[in-house]
Amino acid sequence: MMHDVKTKEKNKSLKTIGIVGILFACTVIITIISLFPFPSNEKLQYTDLTNPIIYKGKIYEKEALIQEDVIYFPISFFMEHIDRTSVYDEQSKSVIITTKDKVFQFPINSLNYFLNEEPFSFQVPTIISEDNEIYVTVEPLLDLYDKEINRNTSTGIIMVRDTSDILVLGKTLPSKEHLKYLRNEPSLQSPYTSELQQGEEVIIESEKDGYYFVRQSNGIAGYVKKEVIEITYQQYVAEQKEEKIDTNRVQLPWPIQLTWEAVYSYNPDTSKLPNMPGVNIVSPTWFHIQNEEGDISNLGSLEYVNWAKEEGYQIWALFANDFQDLDMTHEVFSSFEKRQKMIRQLLQYSDMYDLDGINLDIENVRLEDGPFITQFVREAVPYFHRAGLVVSMDITFISTSPTWSLFYEREELAELVDYLIVMAYDEHWGTSPVAGSVASLPWVESNLKTLLKVVPHDRLILGIPLYTRLWKEEVTENGNIQVTSRALSMDAANEWIEENELTPNYEEKTKQNYVEFVNEEENATYKMWLEDETSLAKRVQLVHQYQLAGMATWSRVFANDSAWEVMSKNSQHIEVVSDSNGD
Repeated sequence: MMHDVKTKEKNKSLKTIGIVGILFACTVIITIISLFPFPSNEKLQYTDLTNPIIYKGKIYEKEALIQEDVIYFPISFFMEHIDRTSVYDEQSKSVIITTKDKVFQFPINSLNYFLNEEPFSFQVPTIISEDNEIYVTVEPLLDLYDKEINRNTSTGIIMVRDTSDILVLGKTLPSKEHLKYLRNEPSLQSPYTSELQQGEEVIIESEKDGYYFVRQSNGIAGYVKKEVIEITYQQYVAEQKEEKIDTNRVQLPWPIQLTWEAVYSYNPDTSKLPNMPGVNIVSPTWFHIQNEEGDISNLGSLEYVNWAKEEGYQIWALFANDFQDLDMTHEVFSSFEKRQKMIRQLLQYSDMYDLDGINLDIENVRLEDGPFITQFVREAVPYFHRAGLVVSMDITFISTSPTWSLFYEREELAELVDYLIVMAYDEHWGTSPVAGSVASLPWVESNLKTLLKVVPHDRLILGIPLYTRLWKEEVTENGNIQVTSRALSMDAANEWIEENELTPNYEEKTKQNYVEFVNEEENATYKMWLEDETSLAKRVQLVHQYQLAGMATWSRVFANDSAWEVMSKNSQHIEVVSDSNGD
């Protein structure tokens, strides 16, 4: 009996040991599997799209359209990745493409297109509409873009690359069976979409967690262990093109010294115009948008042209929008046909008056209309350059005002025009609630530094005010201060100072001469920050210090003889002295 009990206990112990052993073995197996899991054998389709577009290693959300063996890209892809400056004009149902010397118009579903308004034709339409989607083919336009486009007929994949891209090439080495698969993620447990053949050449696009992301010649890509790939060499997508020299950009003697001639109704009597030493360009304000149809009013004068030519001045006539009518500005600049109409008129006027340049003065524009202004410039410059015209455009300093500053796309405009002219004035404008300088020197220099971060110094002309404002701070009956001002020319400002027997004092804060006069009878204080020889010399110094293209003065009628003398003298030579903080 005792023997039976011992036997049962022994069997029980053995059974327990067996169970523990099995559990331990299972744990080991599970641990091994978790540490060294089996590779996935699940195969997935690379993409559900029939004609997927691959760019920068990613599949674009919309696929291409193939018609008569021609590749058509969705217009969204074309505008995002092929030509970011192209636009679709809804009114004319056309895509507008511009280069430095060409303006293309491609109407929808048409074999005809227009190059600088001259009709041409292709064998296939460049732009088509299909299922409410607009598509553009690049094949007839490849010379315009640094792109290479390849389509694999077996997979339908269309690969788009920049010709400046460097391709890292590799080939597949002999490997274990499970290592040859292209997987969705850098993990052996990730499903795969394709498999590599020994010696197959691939493009290595990136690296992550011990894997290369490689692409086969058929366009399919995925992750594979680095040990499977041997890097062979690097090459450019295509042979590098020689850098083109912009022959349209006109080089003028440095520094440019332009003055605007403000023409509101009549041109000045040229027999009474002063000698202006140093000035080499005059810009009469002749052309303005007249209505929403894009008609341009013309105040040009052949008498003024003959005078300017005899004096050796170039003529850059100014073209302006209606600063007060934001709706009119929207109407004319948002339409391709009206933009072209305005360009044609300006070309006609330029030929009529033998102009040397056009100065674009587009101000007070809604923020959302800013791209239309840039597009107008983009379309106009090729025509103007072709006509031999220098193109300049007026801009403001960078500020938070949407309509006066933010609508300017300064970086793009700087690439399009020959010169940008910054209107560096009206720090305190005519209706400012606070009296102050038209453009204190520290304010100008601080804003200039900010602007030079986005505009090249050799394409920037500094606008200089030749007027000052006489401010009146009057105490009203209820004890408030009422501020008013009026603009004075340099001579008028000097006359007012003499009449009131005042002596200007140099103000370090503004780096200008300043006068103040208390009129007890009017219970008012008059203040004036002067534009004179002192301030003009300092403004010219900024042109030298920052190596700007030159200066432009508003406007000729406000200047006195000493203004031209001091600017001419300081333009020729100036000793630049840094301020106390070393800027």
